Amino acid sequence: MIQDQIDQYEFIYTTLKKRLRWQVSDQRALMLTASIYCTNDHAFDVERFMEISEMIKKETGMFSHLKTQLRFSFAALLDVKSEDPRLQFERLQALYDRLIEAGFKRGIFTHLAALAVLGEEETDSSLPERALALYKRMAKEHLFLTGHSDYPFAVLLATKEQENIVSYIESFYDQLNHEGFRKGNDLQTMSHILSLQEEEGPEALISRVLGVYDALRSEGIRMKPAYYPQVALLSFVKDADCGRVRSVWDNLNRIKAFRWHKDVNFMMAVNFYVSNHLEDSSLATTSLSTTIETLIQAQQTAMIATMSASAVATSSSNDS
Repeated sequence: MIQDQIDQYEFIYTTLKKRLRWQVSDQRALMLTASIYCTNDHAFDVERFMEISEMIKKETGMFSHLKTQLRFSFAALLDVKSEDPRLQFERLQALYDRLIEAGFKRGIFTHLAALAVLGEEETDSSLPERALALYKRMAKEHLFLTGHSDYPFAVLLATKEQENIVSYIESFYDQLNHEGFRKGNDLQTMSHILSLQEEEGPEALISRVLGVYDALRSEGIRMKPAYYPQVALLSFVKDADCGRVRSVWDNLNRIKAFRWHKDVNFMMAVNFYVSNHLEDSSLATTSLSTTIETLIQAQQTAMIATMSASAVATSSSNDS
């Protein structure tokens, strides 16, 4: 099953590279865009994808970040999430505007935040304001770590309406640092991810994080802070098979088109493993499955946004 996913991933990537060779400067963005179809088990139609991309370009303002190569990842997300991408995009823009009105800054991460909770606002009208208040409390705890890239997690965590959520996040951060995880943005992201898990207590989650981390090291993977978010995601799966994750990673590293992007390949290996596990286990029927799917999406798009920061600033002349 995972091998089928890898084959589809390579095919979509190759197709995108041919069509977008003059429009996307970083091939990792194409890798991540291709992965959106694979982790959502959605058929890829390149003509439909291009039509959605063009629709986004036409429907956004002259200086919008969505006129850059970022529109391609958003096109993929709209494609896999809705039968009517135009209507979904209109709803996305409306929620984006509401987040701006609440006090979020304009930019790609506010769009990602809107995308992460699209639909929630229909039954929760106070979500934008609560999310901003939560973001400000997060920033108070870690002034130099918390930035606009934390917007999606602030909005996601605000949907949980959990009391003392900032203290809960901090408990993960402090305990994991005590266990040897390095302080910084990656540990903060890891803490945010773990705080979205509502079905188990922090002790059980931290125990599983440590188990996953040690198991990955035992597989010969040189662990680094950049991998912390993937460790957190794997910890959502009981008895995660880290040997299988390693074999998927090795497979991706052997593919000529991907061999120079081992960090992205590690993220893909985890995402492919977890998305397959969702289909084959009882997790598929729980609310946790939705959380995991959202987290995979958030990681994919956040990485694209980070890689595209320079493109947003300079805006490739080929996109005009």
